Amino acid sequence: MLKVAVVCILAWISSTKGADFDVPALYQLTEPVDHSEEPTWDGRKNILFYVDIHSGRIFSYNYNTTEVNYITLDGDVTPVVPAVNNSLLIVGLNRSVLAVEWDGTNELGEQKVLANISEEFPTSRVNDGKADKEGRLWIGTMGYENITAGTVVPNAGIFYKITKDTLEDPTVEIAPVNVSNGLAWNAANDKFYYVDSPTRLIASYDYNDTLGTISNRQVAFDMRDHPELAGHPDGMTIDEDDNLWVALAKGGAVLKINPTNGTLLQVIALPARDITSTMWGGPDLDILFVTTSRIALTDDEKLIYPAAGSLFAITNLKTKGRPVFNADLVDSI
Repeated sequence: MLKVAVVCILAWISSTKGADFDVPALYQLTEPVDHSEEPTWDGRKNILFYVDIHSGRIFSYNYNTTEVNYITLDGDVTPVVPAVNNSLLIVGLNRSVLAVEWDGTNELGEQKVLANISEEFPTSRVNDGKADKEGRLWIGTMGYENITAGTVVPNAGIFYKITKDTLEDPTVEIAPVNVSNGLAWNAANDKFYYVDSPTRLIASYDYNDTLGTISNRQVAFDMRDHPELAGHPDGMTIDEDDNLWVALAKGGAVLKINPTNGTLLQVIALPARDITSTMWGGPDLDILFVTTSRIALTDDEKLIYPAAGSLFAITNLKTKGRPVFNADLVDSI
């Protein structure tokens, strides 16, 4: 059943311009959930979709009204990717990829399983994913996670490419991986950036959009070269200048990185320990939406970070993003 909640925290952000400030401005947009993740902007609706992974909830944050809606699926849900068909979302659920009929406002409609993945690792689950320019879905899995202990079964994840023609047999692109996480393409669409979180690296690949292939892996950024940074890279997005904006799980910050020369350009602290992902949105694509988590915090740590688990927005970053690509895996369900 559709659940609705109107969140009034800093609702005036919709009418406030980042240029009104000389420094980045941070806003808490929602009440906390356990593990918010995978923000994605649908400019056709002015809606930001995101998930609360372990509750099975997919949320929508309406930029125009600040209204928050959600639906609930049965299992761990992530990612959520807008589809070419405006009424559909492509969703990872446990170890499957689904088409889900939901516009972010009305009742949950039909659901259809499109593909099953990572069957050789029955305790793994889907994690991060995005569509490329041609509508292909790039999506990865991760090994079993013991949230209390903070451990993940190593080398039990796989990174896939899925097209309309490969739903029955998705293409393995990288294997094995530990925690398949952030991904992004540059403006020229000839570079692909990828995070396997426990490695603390951001990898760069040459990207062939015509063939939909990646090759020639390089290290674009190595957190081990920055002892001042805690945690590990999680989700990320890219701006119009081809700089990466990377969430730091257990690091309490978002990093701005130039991946062509490995330079750390900016560190923005947030009032949460576990920053999970980033996404540009808003009508001008100049708002950085940031998801956070509280699921691994102790009771004492939740008192220190009462806003952890919330969706945040950062403005006045002097740059903006590019439109999100929509997945083209199914015409209708």
